[in-house]
Order: sequence, then structure tokens, then C-alpha cells
Amino acid sequence: MALTNRYKTATGAGTFAALILVLVFGSPWYADWARDNTNENTAGGWFLQLLAWPAWRFDTDDSIQDLIAADLKAILVVALTALFLYLLPGSQLARARGTLSQFFAGWAAFIFAGAFAALFTALIQANPSLLGAFRAAGSGTSYGFFVGWIIGIAALGGWRGRR
Repeated sequence: MALTNRYKTATGAGTFAALILVLVFGSPWYADWARDNTNENTAGGWFLQLLAWPAWRFDTDDSIQDLIAADLKAILVVALTALFLYLLPGSQLARARGTLSQFFAGWAAFIFAGAFAALFTALIQANPSLLGAFRAAGSGTSYGFFVGWIIGIAALGGWRGRR
């Protein structure tokens, strides 16, 4: 069954793009590759390492709390993206699909999703602190800002609901 623009919703398309980003670039294989083969002191290397920010993993030397928090962060980025795409009014108020309001609503949804996912999961890690949660939220915001344009493009042209 082909996905056509007639049935594509902004929320569904943006959520699907977020899921693909997290599954592919948050995978342990990509995260290891980016860490080992890129230079974080160059713009390209920094961006390739940033793509791996919501890294999920199967095993680690970290505590079980940190492992659960990392995996939950990846799940929350996708789930909160769907929630914020649904709740943000920019696309709902747009007169026609494909307007810039859908792009910015998708981008903003991913920024908020990254920030809140990091904030929530920082509080369940081993030895949580409020400062650590704020720093994590800043990292999530940076991730959402520099990667969220992909979600904005995916949300472009989607319907906000039933016609």
C-alpha cells in the first residue's frame, strides 16, 4: 500500500521521520561509528555526532538506571514529537497545507520533544541532579534545533486531520 499525500498527515509524517532518525542514527552501530570516525571539532563531525544524541543501546558498563534512561530518552523523543505535532496550533491554523507554519510547527515539536525527553530521563538516571537535568535539556534542545528541520520538512504538505 503506497502512502500518498492525500492520506499523509503532518503528525504521522513527522512522527515517522522522528522514528527513522532515532532508529538509524541513535543505533549503537551508528553512535560507535560517529564517535570513532568523526572529528567533533569540525562542523561536519559535530553534526554527525549530534545525530546520535538520542542513542539507545542494549548493553553498557553503565548502571541499569542509566541504560533504561538512555533507551527511554530515545522512545520519548519519538512519542513527544507525535504529541507536540498534534498539539502545536501552527499547522491547524494554516489555510492551506504545505505552508511554512507546518514546517515551523514540525521543527518546534522536535525541539520541545528533545528538551523534555532529556529533562525527564535525566531525573531517573543514577545520581540525578537539577543542574544535570537542565544541562541535559540544553543538549536535547540543541539536538532538536539542529536536526528538527528534517521533521519540519516531513510535516510539510500533510493534512492536519480528516478532510
